[in-house]
Amino acid sequence: MPDTPQEVYGNSLSSRALDHDWRTIYPLGAYQIHGLAWVDPQALWLRQLPRLPFCQATLGASFLALDRVRGFILLINGENDHSEILNPYDLEPFLDAYGLCLHRETLWFCRDTWLYRCHLPDWQVEKVLECRYPIYGVAVDDTGIYVACQKSGYIHCFDETGREQYRLSAPGIGCENLALKDGYLWVSDRLEQSIYCLDRQSGRIEWVALTPFAQPTAFTFDAAGRLWVAYGGEEPYLRDNPNNREAPLAIDHRDICLIHPLLYQTHREQHYTVSNGYLIEMAYVEEMAPLDALHLDNLEWRIALPANSLRQKLLRVEPVGTPFRLETVGDQQVAVFDFPEVRPYEARLFGWRAWLEVRGIKYHLSFEDIDEALPLPPEFAAQYLVDNDELAMDHPIVQEAAREAVGTETNILRKMLKIRNYVYDRLSYAMRPTIETPDIVLKRGTGSCGEYVGVLLALARLNGIACRTVGRYKCPPHPQKRGIPLQPTYNHVWLEFYVPGVGWLPMESNPDDVVERGPYPTRFFMALPWYHVEVGKGIRFETTNYRDRGLRLGDLALNHVRFTIHGELPPIS
Repeated sequence: MPDTPQEVYGNSLSSRALDHDWRTIYPLGAYQIHGLAWVDPQALWLRQLPRLPFCQATLGASFLALDRVRGFILLINGENDHSEILNPYDLEPFLDAYGLCLHRETLWFCRDTWLYRCHLPDWQVEKVLECRYPIYGVAVDDTGIYVACQKSGYIHCFDETGREQYRLSAPGIGCENLALKDGYLWVSDRLEQSIYCLDRQSGRIEWVALTPFAQPTAFTFDAAGRLWVAYGGEEPYLRDNPNNREAPLAIDHRDICLIHPLLYQTHREQHYTVSNGYLIEMAYVEEMAPLDALHLDNLEWRIALPANSLRQKLLRVEPVGTPFRLETVGDQQVAVFDFPEVRPYEARLFGWRAWLEVRGIKYHLSFEDIDEALPLPPEFAAQYLVDNDELAMDHPIVQEAAREAVGTETNILRKMLKIRNYVYDRLSYAMRPTIETPDIVLKRGTGSCGEYVGVLLALARLNGIACRTVGRYKCPPHPQKRGIPLQPTYNHVWLEFYVPGVGWLPMESNPDDVVERGPYPTRFFMALPWYHVEVGKGIRFETTNYRDRGLRLGDLALNHVRFTIHGELPPIS
């Protein structure tokens, strides 16, 4: 961090490289893409189609895509979003289908429990094999046929005769799409928002990366080896309804359909992978607006700055409204605002504006990677195993929950997963105006993200796992809206837990609690998506020297938070 707010990393933020050789593709006429394959626009079968495709000329990116809503097999021009329907007279076989694999001149796809294929340019579809449960993904090469069945929990491998050779445990719990490349089996999981690289024989996870958008529905590799991911779903929007004069605006939903490259860099020795990132600007400003006529002397107001981490880099910070001085707390920076005198109903604006590089990060650790003989550093035990934040760790209901959650488990990763799942089983999410202690939350059975964190912290610390809180805000996850001021809907908090020999690992508090009684996804277990801004790791985000006198921040000021997404970052070199 600079020593003064005016100093910056480099001469200018505008000089930082944001240019790249790809674009986000929004295919015209596409509804929901659930199969994707790279195609050579000069392929012989493509030239033999009855209708001459628009993209016969060499293109930067050409894709075959399965749109299950209309039954289209689309040829998509990656340079201008144009789409051509290749099967205008043969839609029915592809309606409600999933998955797509182009191997030589044969197109493979699945619908319900059946796997199909057709030889191009002939669109005559034939059944290949049937599984016990519905199939969502398929990948084919000369060595075998792989299909993904969510309900069975396996990826099944068949030989060319349709006989099952072996099966691999599916890495996630959602609908999965498959691809084969470089001797590995690649899996995308819609619910997990992740791409997995697996050993195709053992199913061992080599690494895993978070996708920058939610709901990945299909993926493929281009000729240069770049990984492209399709995303689908629905988004709410305000629709003009002129027939209703009393309520001319109505909430409706529309399809989301886009294709974007997944940029990733693996660090296998450190057990993590970073993925797509963005340059964002964050402003945090307090508006002093006391509720009562207060006269304060020597007010010291402290606001933590965004931290530097493996996935986040603070590039520049500047004061807003009132200058501040910087102090170091541990390995983090805090902006300190000094007010020698605050008069009754005095109005001021003060805060900071920061420019950050943020990326997605996902750790992959097997239970066997943990060395249980390594001790917790003594200073961590003194700081992160105690009740220093009203966690009610001495309350019987909290202590009993801590025992029930882990049972006889000793592995720290299994313990943390069991604690997380126990809390998800016991609590349902509900926004609340105040944060209650874990004993009250456990009795009540509902909680906000901050209350989830409190219960997780208490149960983990009682089981000897060092934990700390992290927050404070999430950037609105809409990278298409660049250069536009965006406001978060509310503040947020999550946690980190410490694994000796590895370090601090992130964990979301409650967003993975998406189904009743599990199984729960692990997309944000040991992971954070790019839109989380880490401000304050184990330290208070904001406080004053009047806190111990019972004066709350909300009684003194209103906060204003704004984000601006400036552009997507290039791959880490």
